[in-house]
Amino acid sequence: MGKIALLVFLLAGIALILIAVGLSNLISYKSDNPEKRLPYESGMRTIGPTWVRYRTGYYLFALIFLIFDIEIVYLVPWATVFREIGTVAFVEILIFLLILGIGLVYAWKKDALKWVN
Repeated sequence: MGKIALLVFLLAGIALILIAVGLSNLISYKSDNPEKRLPYESGMRTIGPTWVRYRTGYYLFALIFLIFDIEIVYLVPWATVFREIGTVAFVEILIFLLILGIGLVYAWKKDALKWVN
């Protein structure tokens, strides 16, 4: 029974995706305006090359920010029930913070936190 339910679920998911893509292609507005094929539809012509390479440091900085931002998602609920969960949870959160601290020191040593090199 479990394999049949999984197969039905998989087929229903694929069917819904195909229906959504097909309907969007069917009812979407299609324009032959050459301005629509430009990288920006602001009406202004681009000056110079439109494909610019960004330094990977910007992406690395953003990823590190996201990691420490998501840390707060785990710390806030823990802090609200801190008194009820006991010593084991306190030790677990210390281990969690230690791992994040090691990651921060590693990023610092690799100069990932410098905005401009």
